[in-house]
Amino acid sequence: MPHLDFTLPHWAYWLGLIIFPLIAAALAKRPKPTERRYSLVLGYFILVTGGILGLHRLYLKSLIGLVYIPVFVLILYANAQSQDARAVVSDMANAVRQAERTLEREGERVKTAEADLPALRQKLAEAEAQAEEGSFAKRRAERDVQRAEQRVEQGKTRVAEAEATLETARPAAVTARETLDFWGNVAKYAFWLLLAGVAVDALLLPRLVSKANENLPPDPELSEAEKKLKELEEAERKDDADHVSSGWTGWIDRLSLYCGEFVSYWAVIAVLVYYFEVMSRYVFGSPTNWAHEAMYLMFGMQYLIAGSYAMLTESHVRVDVFYAPLSPRRKAIVDLLTSVFFFIFAGTLLVTSWIFAFDAIAVPSGNSLVSDWARSEIGFSDVVASWNLAQWTDPNIRWGEISFNEWEVPLWPMKWVMVLGGLLLVLQGISKFAQDIRAVMGRA
Repeated sequence: MPHLDFTLPHWAYWLGLIIFPLIAAALAKRPKPTERRYSLVLGYFILVTGGILGLHRLYLKSLIGLVYIPVFVLILYANAQSQDARAVVSDMANAVRQAERTLEREGERVKTAEADLPALRQKLAEAEAQAEEGSFAKRRAERDVQRAEQRVEQGKTRVAEAEATLETARPAAVTARETLDFWGNVAKYAFWLLLAGVAVDALLLPRLVSKANENLPPDPELSEAEKKLKELEEAERKDDADHVSSGWTGWIDRLSLYCGEFVSYWAVIAVLVYYFEVMSRYVFGSPTNWAHEAMYLMFGMQYLIAGSYAMLTESHVRVDVFYAPLSPRRKAIVDLLTSVFFFIFAGTLLVTSWIFAFDAIAVPSGNSLVSDWARSEIGFSDVVASWNLAQWTDPNIRWGEISFNEWEVPLWPMKWVMVLGGLLLVLQGISKFAQDIRAVMGRA
């Protein structure tokens, strides 16, 4: 079975977090089609991301997509059998090595002990003839003979056990190796079969999409009750843009809204990355060392940046048993009284994250200009004057604090995102505070 050996470059990680939301937002804001139709672009996207599962066929309502699934299941089963066989091969190889070392070590000891036994027995006989009963020389000679005989007996036992282990381990290792090769070939050929099907469908996809669109049934006519229900749902639906206030606080609300929308598309990146991780681990037997870390760092940044968006859209969890029945003016009064606790939290978050961020880039990191500046070893003008492409491309340059695993992604940008999240939260708190004052004064 082919293996994947891919590690996401750091620059690609950051570029993806910036570029993907921009593209996704542009696609999401396109005019909606007036009629339901299958998309060739979406079909190729599904082909690339889930082609070996036949999802592109299932997207087009083609039952041929079901043919891909048993082949894919066969790959998973073959890989599981290969892992079991690989474990047996490893265990038997260790058993053979230990048995061979035992034979080599104990064989020499047995030979040495057997060669020494005649001399030790002769020495014991002489001691018995010359010394008195219970003398020191006789007891020592008896002890030497006993030790030599015991060494010979134990050595022969261990040699016998090692020989028995070799008799069972070597055939088992051969059988496990054959099993490993067999299931490896099954997985490999099944995978090539899936790739062949994907390649054929890549050529046929334009025709498949066109045919699927031709066979689309017309949209059913809605009844009067369904039309009224749809109108009520649309009237009750509140868009995020409706939360944007008027006046000078509007630009703060819009900033929180745009930032929240931007990081919301990161969830799609997580789906793609975890899909790649699952495929790499269970199909190719090549688990990654970066996917999980990249995603939990991304979700941490998403949580921080989206805090102001959640505050704007009132999505934070709160106990509103007493709050919900209040009038808008009384709600504003309660919010003003409790805002002191919010600003204590948000201000603490902003200050501590600022300290964390500077600590992260002040970690010594080779010849990185950012870390040297953070440690006050060079001035900002020196940073600008010495900046070059090597700061981005040289693998020997480490920017501040990095992760501890093999991926070694810089952590200081995440710490600065904490600063950004705290700042957005404080700004949104100021906007909410101003709007509450307007509501209390009757100007809302």
